[in-house]
Amino acid sequence: MTLTNGLLSAPYLCRMKSEAGASQKTDIRTLSLDELKQKFSDLGEASYRAAQVYEWLWKKSARSISAFTNLSVALREALDKEFTILPIETYKEQLSDDGTVKAAFRLHDHHLIEGVMIPADDRMTACVSSQVGCSLTCAFCATGKLDRLRNLTAGEIYDQVVALDQTARKYHEHPLTNIVFMGMGEPLLNYRGVLEGIDRLTAPDGLNMSPKRITVSTAGIAKMIKRLGDDAVRFNLALSLHAANDEKRSQVMPINDQNTLETLMDALQYFYQKTGNRITFEYLVFKDFNDTEEDALQLARYCGRIPARVNIIEYNHVDGVAFQQTTPERLDRFIAVLERKGVNVHVRRSRGKDIDAACGQLANKLGDKGAA
Repeated sequence: MTLTNGLLSAPYLCRMKSEAGASQKTDIRTLSLDELKQKFSDLGEASYRAAQVYEWLWKKSARSISAFTNLSVALREALDKEFTILPIETYKEQLSDDGTVKAAFRLHDHHLIEGVMIPADDRMTACVSSQVGCSLTCAFCATGKLDRLRNLTAGEIYDQVVALDQTARKYHEHPLTNIVFMGMGEPLLNYRGVLEGIDRLTAPDGLNMSPKRITVSTAGIAKMIKRLGDDAVRFNLALSLHAANDEKRSQVMPINDQNTLETLMDALQYFYQKTGNRITFEYLVFKDFNDTEEDALQLARYCGRIPARVNIIEYNHVDGVAFQQTTPERLDRFIAVLERKGVNVHVRRSRGKDIDAACGQLANKLGDKGAA
């Protein structure tokens, strides 16, 4: 915020007035295609105009109604009186030596969220957020230190992917290939927004990405996992496990008190029966907490109950959190036990160690600076 002699500067006052006006309009991206067709009918326009607008919104990623250049000026002005587009903006970027890029995005209401672009071999993966903050208070996560303020809209989820695709092209001259919902927030607590966002990312009249290139990672909400099965989703599902016994898991993930490992397994088996999609278990290996051979045996037994793979994740340390990454020796022994038991295991090396790459780190550091 800029101050001039104790008064708000003219540019800031203009922006406040502009945003106040925009807030009274409906975000046009919240309308379905059928609702757009009805709106154009009300305006006395042909229904095919709705399809044109839909293409501008979800295929061409238009950021303003003035961009709809195949509509007449009069029609654009009529739409602009009632509707707006509320895109996200890149507020800050951090570039790691390994090519990872962490971005803080500012929303129309000035809240900050995070996204990460992760290069690895021939893959460019976007890690996106689903909520502003999080309500789950996982002990190892920086986002757990932030209050959950609201859910993201489908448009805000879509915008993260578009922005991170531009980032991948800018720094690596390569488009995005994969999307993971492992950023701020619990995706299944924003069920509608996440599924609508994925629909726009995968639809032929959207970005037309393959759902098999999209993974939704959850801390484990059994009833919502079953709902995914009932909805026959085509994207991949990952469970943040981090311990294969209830006592340890509840210590680091309080949600386990209401969604025990047995309850989650029942939900996962239901999901697999409905979709045929193999589950991914994510496992952060913490020094002197969940990195023993017995921990590995428990993990192997749990995973053996369903077709699954295990992603072993190196921990990116978070300031103010006691957990540390395990030693290379203990990690090697842990992995050897899993492989001996026939577990399909992959080690995901930590990226962006020289920047605030862990989930929530950058937003915590910036605080509410993005509101100015």
